[in-house]
Amino acid sequence: MRNGRHQRSYVLCSRKSPKLGNSQVRGSRSPTHAAAAPRSPGRADSPTKKKAPGALARIASPLAGKNPCKGTLELVRLGSYLFLGPVRLSSEAKFLNRGIKEVVRSICCGNIGKMSSNPGEPKSRARTDFLLNNEAEVQKFWDENKVFEADPGNEPPSPGEKFFGNFPYPYMNGLLHLGHAFSLSKLEFGAAYHRLRGSNVLLPFAFHCTGMPIKASADKLAREIQQYGYPPVFPAAEGSSAAVADAIQADQADVVAPDKFKGKKSKATAKAGAHKYQWEIMKSFGLDDEEIARFQDPYHWSFITTDMNPYYDAFVKWQMRKLKKLGKVVKDKRYTIYSPFDGQPCADHDRVTGETVQPQEYVLIKMEVISPFPPKLKALEGRKTNCWVLPDGMYGTFEINDTDVFILTARSALNLAYQHLSRIPEKTTCLCELSGNDLICLPPKSPLAFNETIYVLPMLTVLTDKGTGIVTSVPSDSPDDFMALQALVTKAALRAKYGVKDEWVLPYDIVPIIHIPEFGDKSAEKVCHDLKIKSQNDKEKLAEAKRMTYLKGFTDGTMIVGEFSGKKVQEVKPLIKSKLLEEGTAVLYSEPEKKVMSRSGDECVVALTDQWYIIYGEAEWKQKAVRCLARMNTFSTDTRNGFEHTLGWLNQWACSRSFGLGTRIPWDEQFLVESLSDSTLYMAYYTVAHLLQNGNMYGKKISSEFEYWYPFDIRVSGKGHIQNHLTFCIYNHTALLPEHHWPLGFRCNGHLMLNSEKMSKSTGNFLTLEDAIKKCSSDATRYALADAGDGMDDANFVTKTANSGVMKLTKEISWMEDITAAESKLRAGPPTTFADRVFANEMNIAIKETEKSYNAFMFKEALTSGFHVLQLARDEYRLSCGAAGMNRDLLWRFMDVQTRLITPICPHYAEHVWHKIMKKEGIVIKAGWPDADTPHPTLRIANKYLQDSIVSMRKLLQEQESGSKKPKKGAAPAPPSEEKKMSIGLIYVNEHYSGWKEQCLRVLQSKFDSQSRSFAPDQKIAEALKGCPIGQEMDLKQVQELCMPFIKLKKDAARDVGPRALDLKLPFSEMDVLGENLEPIKRQLGLEHVEVLPASDEAVRAKAGEHASLLEEKPPSPGKPTAIFLSKQS
Repeated sequence: MRNGRHQRSYVLCSRKSPKLGNSQVRGSRSPTHAAAAPRSPGRADSPTKKKAPGALARIASPLAGKNPCKGTLELVRLGSYLFLGPVRLSSEAKFLNRGIKEVVRSICCGNIGKMSSNPGEPKSRARTDFLLNNEAEVQKFWDENKVFEADPGNEPPSPGEKFFGNFPYPYMNGLLHLGHAFSLSKLEFGAAYHRLRGSNVLLPFAFHCTGMPIKASADKLAREIQQYGYPPVFPAAEGSSAAVADAIQADQADVVAPDKFKGKKSKATAKAGAHKYQWEIMKSFGLDDEEIARFQDPYHWSFITTDMNPYYDAFVKWQMRKLKKLGKVVKDKRYTIYSPFDGQPCADHDRVTGETVQPQEYVLIKMEVISPFPPKLKALEGRKTNCWVLPDGMYGTFEINDTDVFILTARSALNLAYQHLSRIPEKTTCLCELSGNDLICLPPKSPLAFNETIYVLPMLTVLTDKGTGIVTSVPSDSPDDFMALQALVTKAALRAKYGVKDEWVLPYDIVPIIHIPEFGDKSAEKVCHDLKIKSQNDKEKLAEAKRMTYLKGFTDGTMIVGEFSGKKVQEVKPLIKSKLLEEGTAVLYSEPEKKVMSRSGDECVVALTDQWYIIYGEAEWKQKAVRCLARMNTFSTDTRNGFEHTLGWLNQWACSRSFGLGTRIPWDEQFLVESLSDSTLYMAYYTVAHLLQNGNMYGKKISSEFEYWYPFDIRVSGKGHIQNHLTFCIYNHTALLPEHHWPLGFRCNGHLMLNSEKMSKSTGNFLTLEDAIKKCSSDATRYALADAGDGMDDANFVTKTANSGVMKLTKEISWMEDITAAESKLRAGPPTTFADRVFANEMNIAIKETEKSYNAFMFKEALTSGFHVLQLARDEYRLSCGAAGMNRDLLWRFMDVQTRLITPICPHYAEHVWHKIMKKEGIVIKAGWPDADTPHPTLRIANKYLQDSIVSMRKLLQEQESGSKKPKKGAAPAPPSEEKKMSIGLIYVNEHYSGWKEQCLRVLQSKFDSQSRSFAPDQKIAEALKGCPIGQEMDLKQVQELCMPFIKLKKDAARDVGPRALDLKLPFSEMDVLGENLEPIKRQLGLEHVEVLPASDEAVRAKAGEHASLLEEKPPSPGKPTAIFLSKQS
C-alpha cells in the first residue's frame, strides 16, 4: 500500500505507433552565435581604444587587407581569403589565437619557412617551401593593394554584377580539419571564379563561438579538475599526460608513408583510451596549466558572444519577435530528444552520436499481472499491480504513480520518467530487479485479447534496447512470433529449459486476425513456408518475411475479427490506439530512434517538455517554402530531392533551450534561442555588420548595403544540413522578407574521406588544415580539394594528389621559365600549321568547358578541363611540332589561358606566373575570363583520327620489323636489322562506306531516334535488312553473322556521339588530314618517305607490290586507314 492506495502491476508491451514516428518533433541542431568581424574604414597599424567585438566576420575577399577593429588580432586567412576574426590581444587569448589566427589561416597560408621533416615525408621539401614562400609574398602583395575589399555600387546591381555567397560558420571548440575546408572550398572556388569574371564579390565568414559545443567542453574541463585535481593527475591506464606522451613518442618512431594513415588505433589513442580528456586536448594546443584552467568558464572560449555584441543579439531578438508576431512561434508540450545531464533538449549539434535522430512513438499496452505472483514478485502481492520476453534480459518493477507499477527495462523506465510517467518526476523508483526468466511464469491479462489469460513466453530475438523489451505475440501475422511459437510447440526440451508448461502452448491454435489478399488469413505461416524458414536462426529469411507481411498487412490487410472487422488495417490502427488510450489500458511512450549521446557524455532520452516551438510545416507557410525552393538553383537533382523530402515531413521544431551561450528569448528570458533557430537569417546581418558595429546605425547606408547585396546568390553546406538548417533558412526568409529577397541557391556536398577511408581521430586517419598546409602548401591543398569530388556523394581527399599538385605546379613554373628564356628560338609569325590550329582549338574548348564547369560549381571538372586536359594538349602540340618549333604567340596565349583558368583554385601560383614569368600588369585574380573563338568539334575529331592512326601505325610497324620474335615483358623492342628496317610508308584510305556496310548504315539511320538516341528493336532492323540487296543475297543467319558485329559497334557509337556516328563518311577529308601531317607522321614513325593513297585507285594499289594482298585482308574503311611499310630493298 502507498498513501492508502493499492498499486497494480503491469507488464508493458511496446508496439510502434502507425505512421507516427515521422510526425514527431525532431531533435534540434545547435549552431549558436558566431564570432564575426565588422569591416573597418581603414587599416589599423597601431593599437587604439578597443571597440565592441563583432559577432560576424565580414569579408569581401580572398584577402581583405584590413583589420576588423582596432586593438584586435590582425587577420585570419582561410583558403585564399582573409577571415577577420576580432580577438582580444591578451595572454588568455592564446588558445583562440592558435585556434583561429594560426589554425584557420592554415588552409591557405600555412607556416612559412622550412618545416621539420617527418621520416615518411619526401626527403626534399624545396618545391613545397617554394610554394609556401610564394604564398607569403603574394598575400603581402594582395594585402598592400587591398584587392579584396568590396563596397556596393550606387545603383542596384545588374545580373552578374555582384556575387554574394556564404557558408555556415564552424564551431571554434577545436582545430579545423579538411572536412571544414572541403565544404568551404566549394564557395571559395566559386567566389574566386566570379571575381575573376569581374563581379563585385562578398564572401563573409564567421566563427561559431557560442552554444553547447563550447559549453560542453568547458563543463567537461571543470569536471576533470574537480575529479583529478589541479593540475589534474589522470589514471595512467586511462590516458595520463605521461602515458600519452610515451605513446606519442612510440608512434613517432614508426615510419609511415606520407600518404598512408594507420587503419587501427594509434598507440597514443590506445593508451589514452576511447575517451580523451579535455585537459589533454587543451594541452596539445600549447597552453600552460594556468591558461587551461581559465577555460572552465565557457565565456572565456568565446570572446565574441551575443552578450558582448549587442548588435547581433538585437538582430536575433528582432527575428524571434517578428516570428512570434506572425504566429510562427508557439508554446506547447512536445516529445523531444533530451539530455538528463544537461537538463534540456539535446539538439543535433549538441550530440556526439545520433545526429538527426528523432523521437519514435510507441503505444504501451498495459497487461495486468494476475495472482498468484511468483516469488520475486511477492512484494507486490496485494498491491493491485501471450507476450514475449528475452530470457536473459534485465527488467525491473518501476513505480509509475501511487497506484501503478510497470514491469519493463530500466532504459524505457528512464524515458517514461521524463514523460511524466514516474512517481518521482525525472527519476525512476525500482521496487525489484528481474530477469526475463523470472517473468516467464507470469499469466497477465491483456486488453482486446481473445483469451482471459495469456502467458509470458521466452523469445531469443527480443531486443531490450527497443521499446520496453516486452512485446505482444501475433503469430498469425508476425513471422518472428510464428517461428518462436513453433519452436516451443515442437521442442519439448526447449519448453523444459525455460519452464514452459505444455498447457501454455500446446492446446492453442493460431487465431487469424488480418486477411491479406496475397497471403490469406495466416500470412506469417504462409510466408515462412514459402521461404522455407526452418528456425528463428534464419535471420535473413525472417527479415525478408517481415518485409513482405508487414508492408502488405498495413497497406492491403483487412481486419476479420472484433468490432473493426471488415475495415482496412491502416484505418483501424489509429482507432485501436485511441480506444486503448481512452480506456486507460495503454499509454503513449517515446524514445530515440537510435542511441543518442550528448556532448556532455550522457545517453539521451525522450522527454515531454514544455517549450517554445517554431511551427514549420504549417500549410500556408509550407507553400511559400515550396515556391521558394522551386525557383532556387540547387545544382543537383539529389539536393532538390532532399529538400522536397524534408519539406514533406518537417513539423514543429523546438526553438528554446534552458542554458548554454546565446540570445535570450526576448519575451521569456528563462530560455535561450536554440542555435539552429538563431542561425537561419544571419546572412542578412552580414551585409550591415560592419556599419552597425562601427556605430553607423542610422541613415540610408544600411538600407542601400542590404538592398545591393541581397538576396544571397548561394549558400554552400554539407548535405546533412538539408534536413534542418538549410530548410529552416528557406522558411525564415519566406516569413520575414519579401519574395525578391528570398535565397537564390543552395549547393550541398557529401562528406570528405581521407585516402578512401573515413576521417577519424581514433583510427589516426585524420588531417588538420594546419598539417595539410605544412605538408603540401596552400595551393596544393586546394588542388587536392578541388580534385576530391563534386556532387552529393562522399568525396575523397588523396594526399598523393596533393603531393602531385606540388610537383605539377612547380614543374609548370619551371617549363614556363624555360620557354620565356628561349623565346628567340620559338617560331614567330601567325599560327599556320595543322598542329597550330588544333592547339588553338583545344584552348578554345578548354575555356568553354571550364566556364561551364565553374558555373555549375563542378570544380573537379573545371580542374580537369582547365589544367589537366590543357596540359595534355600542350604536350601533344610540342610533340607534333618537332624541329619546326612551337609558335611563340600560341605558347604565350597558352600560358595566359591556363593561368586564368586555374586562378580560382591555385591563386598564389597564378599570381606568381602572371607577374614573375609573363611580366603582366594588374592582378590575376581580377584579370577577367579569357576570350575564346567558337570551338571546332570537327577539328578535334580530325586530330583524334590523326593521333589514333599514328598509334596504330606505330604498333603495326613494330610488329612488322620485329617479326615473330616478341620482346621480354617490360623490355623495349630490339632495333631492327638494316635489311628489315622499314623506311617507306604507304597509307591507303577509303573515305566512304560501301557495299554491305553502307546498307547497314542506311538501315540504322532510318531506325534511329536522334532525340532519345535510341534505336528500333533488333527485329525491326533485321526485317529492314531483308529488303536490302544483302538480305536477298544471303539467308538471315549469314546476314546476322556478317552484319551484327558492325551494327552493334555503330549503335553504341550513335548512343555516345549522336547521329554523326551513322554517316557514310567522316566529317573531314582523311586524305587532307594525313597529307597535311606527313612530316609529323614520318618523324614519329621514323620513316624517310610516306604517301597517302586512295584505296579505290587500282594503279596506286600496285605500289604495295607483294604486300597488296593486305588491302584485301584488312581493307581500309572510314576512320581506319591501312598502312603498308616497305624497306628500301623491297
